[in-house]
Amino acid sequence: MWNDHGIARGDLTDEQWARLEAVLPPLPRMGRKPRDRRQCFDGIWWRARTGSPWRDVPERYRPWETAYTLFRRWQIDGTWAAVLKKLKVKADAAGHIEWEVSVDSTVCRAHPACGRGPQKGASGPGGTAPEGLEAEPADHAIGRSRGGLTTKIHLAVDSSFHALATVITAGQRGDAPAFTEVMNRIRVPPPGGGHPRTRPGHVLADRAYSSRAIRDYLRPRQIPHTIPEKRDQARHRLRRGSDGGRPPGFDREMYKKRNRVECRIGLLKQARGIATRYDKLAVRYEATVQLALIRQPL
Repeated sequence: MWNDHGIARGDLTDEQWARLEAVLPPLPRMGRKPRDRRQCFDGIWWRARTGSPWRDVPERYRPWETAYTLFRRWQIDGTWAAVLKKLKVKADAAGHIEWEVSVDSTVCRAHPACGRGPQKGASGPGGTAPEGLEAEPADHAIGRSRGGLTTKIHLAVDSSFHALATVITAGQRGDAPAFTEVMNRIRVPPPGGGHPRTRPGHVLADRAYSSRAIRDYLRPRQIPHTIPEKRDQARHRLRRGSDGGRPPGFDREMYKKRNRVECRIGLLKQARGIATRYDKLAVRYEATVQLALIRQPL
């Protein structure tokens, strides 16, 4: 439960906290002095790592209300996304981001407790969404299938295992329709400010992304890609003869690098609060994913 330095297993070390504190928002100058943010962050991460209810947060992180309030407030004001963006800027400035981007998705089981979104206070026709729920999808990114309730995480990962973009959808949603949204979320600004980089040097994806719409999206943007052709598409092209056109280029050696996104998904789902979704709201679950992406590289 405790390591040789007297720190609870899974908690930040002094070196890790120093790196994280450098990109956290500054403390407010007025008002009551806030509780130790390091203790709150460790409590928030403990909940995401174990998937336990907030009320079961251990005594060393108490009170649990403080940890939940900080997690919720930083989701509403976009702090989790801003911290993750700052870490990507620092990594790119240090030359750690390699712009060979692999795209894939993973399905996560949703606990029955989050099968329905909030009913009280939900916006009706012509109403306004409650605070922090403006981006909440109508289906709360929860799908129903034979396997039960599921949520899907779409990821864009570079060759150095940095997650450059994430999208949360319902579990039954296809991979190809979410590809454009994933690519549009790749935005890494330079350290000194300016126009962010949004175009990868190369894109790798599996057969689920083999569609004319995706290739037509990448070609005018001059983004090279390695996507294998589906067998039925190849048969249909050959059946049309010369009208079917040439087969898309495919480099088997380059395609082997797509395992980066598979490894990143495996690392991400080591957190039980992500492998199984317990958050009722999609925006809260997305904040949990952002938290894991912040915590795991530290």
